[in-house]
Amino acid sequence: MFRLLRCALLLAILGLWFTPGCAAPKGVYHTVQRGQTLYRIGQVYRADVNHLARVNRLTDRSQLEVGQRLFIPGASSVKYVPATVLARSKKSVKLPTRKNKTTNTRTARPPVAAKAPKPVTADVSRSAIRAKVKAAKGTFIWPVRGSVLKKFGTKGSHANKGIEVAAAVGSCIVAAAAGKVTYSGDGITGFGNLIILKHDDSYFTVYGFNQANLVKSGSFVSQGQKIALAGRPPTGGQARLHFEIRRGKEAVNPVPLLP
Repeated sequence: MFRLLRCALLLAILGLWFTPGCAAPKGVYHTVQRGQTLYRIGQVYRADVNHLARVNRLTDRSQLEVGQRLFIPGASSVKYVPATVLARSKKSVKLPTRKNKTTNTRTARPPVAAKAPKPVTADVSRSAIRAKVKAAKGTFIWPVRGSVLKKFGTKGSHANKGIEVAAAVGSCIVAAAAGKVTYSGDGITGFGNLIILKHDDSYFTVYGFNQANLVKSGSFVSQGQKIALAGRPPTGGQARLHFEIRRGKEAVNPVPLLP
């Protein structure tokens, strides 16, 4: 009997040793390619940027190395992530120089003159900007669902650099894309509580007329994350959200860029 009890106890101890404490975390490893950013990787995998940075112990989120492996929690397969940063070329063209030697009887070929770059006209630059804006289709989502009360553009003497979307007071305003909060406050006249997010490709989104801001300057947010509560304009009237999309300093029509 004593031997049976001792064998049972030994088996129980062995069972504890060989039973894993917890299951291995589900996810995949994504290998960083040239031109990829943490923002776009988070967008593609629908992962929170802050969580990715913590899991992978990133101290500087803007400096990813080519070949670096990032663990993506919850992902079931490795996905294609388009490059969003253009790598600078390190190659330079050196023109041949003529050596000034009197003892050389051979006639050296004259250096090949480099062709001057064609001047970029205003029309070309504007078309390039339109092409880049059009290419961003689907990058953003609606920050709130409602009817558009004011459209983008100039009407009479008033220029509206964004759109105004009807929203119930206190309803949730979400981030249209993953990014960094560059401003959160009420110091800009005419917009009440205002939030500005910075995204990839020099894009910014602006959220005004908020009843309350829920994020602070310097923090990172993921696409669809709640960032504010809808409110009314400082001048009163129907509750709404003032929403802008900018590429650099240029305001663009948000509607064609939204799903």
